[in-house]
This record gives sequence, structure tokens and C-alpha cells, in this order.
Amino acid sequence: MSSTWTAKQNKLFENALTTFDKDSPDRWHNLAKAVGGKTVEEVKRHYEMLEEDLKHIESGQVPLPNYRTNGGGNRGNKPMDEEQRLKYLKI
Repeated sequence: MSSTWTAKQNKLFENALTTFDKDSPDRWHNLAKAVGGKTVEEVKRHYEMLEEDLKHIESGQVPLPNYRTNGGGNRGNKPMDEEQRLKYLKI
């Protein structure tokens, strides 16, 4: 079974991952609650897919996007580099 994730749900998921790391009690329940409209199983599967994507990127199977940087005004929207993504995912 495949579920569709909106951009908003993805952002909520990403933000929740920064709060509920692998050592957090009830991590999957809390992630599902933070996203809203997703079951614990859907959240686990989404995370597994994210891990797979990261493995493909790290192995060189998928090139990293060539992000353009803005000259200053959007510091909060700056994309993460690979080191930040690894820390974020806590892998």
C-alpha cells in the first residue's frame, strides 16, 4: 500500500525528525501525530524510503542537486549539505 504525502506533510515530517530521534520514546507514534493524517506504519515506511534514498545518494547512484544559493535573504530556507542531512537523519 502506498500513501501520498503532500509537501506540507513532508515538511512536518522533516521537522518532527529533528525533535524525535531514534532514542525518543514512542518515536513513531509522535512522528505520525506531528504529521497528521498518517498511521505509524505509513510514517515508518516513509522513513525507510528516505533512508534508501540517502543510501543511493551516498553511494553515488544519484547525484546531489546543484542548488543555487540566494545572496542573503532566505537563510532559513538554505538547503542542507550532505553532512547536515546525515546528522538530521541520525544515521
